[in-house]
Amino acid sequence: QVNVVESGGGLVQPGGSLRLSCGASISIFSFNVMGWYRQAPGKERELVARGTSSGSTNYADSVKGRFTISRDRAKNTMYLQMNSLKPEDTAVYYCNANLYGNDYWGKGTLVTVSS
Repeated sequence: QVNVVESGGGLVQPGGSLRLSCGASISIFSFNVMGWYRQAPGKERELVARGTSSGSTNYADSVKGRFTISRDRAKNTMYLQMNSLKPEDTAVYYCNANLYGNDYWGKGTLVTVSS
């Protein structure tokens, strides 16, 4: 059974920073692709950032230069470092992991950017 679990969401003021974490029940380096998606109220889920096992990464235009995706082998954790947060970044953030064509999703963690 493959599971992924996010943590780290919360309330932050505009301009602030937050780091999300995603752990898994297997080695995160087993996954072909791992990434972060988000869903704001009334909107569809969208890709925020993802990284492949080969080391390549890509980001949504709206977060380029502000968000960074990374993986820590020792902690078996994927991170999303979010800086210069804006109110429009408010959403539920989901961890996604793909293994041989199978997608695994976490339950999501809420990020609220508000003063």
